[in-house]
Amino acid sequence: MMNWREREKMMIQRVKEMFPKGTRIEMVHMEDPYNPIPKGTRGTVKFVDDVGTVFASWDNGSGLGVIYGEDGFRKLTEEELLEEQEESQG
Repeated sequence: MMNWREREKMMIQRVKEMFPKGTRIEMVHMEDPYNPIPKGTRGTVKFVDDVGTVFASWDNGSGLGVIYGEDGFRKLTEEELLEEQEESQG
């Protein structure tokens, strides 16, 4: 039987695998009362730290980390990634 530390370590590893560097994400909701990242803001994952916080370079200039399971964010779909590429090519 796993203890809570082992479960937490496995969860953090899973977050790191789900959101590797370069993954494009979009904010769905954030409960930060002081400086939330607005819904719909997109960003590129820089890294996931050792407590499972996902840090991204947000398109609005923010570098605020988000917490998997607390803040709502998602990976962009392949279709959304293609749309972004087409828009950037003009």
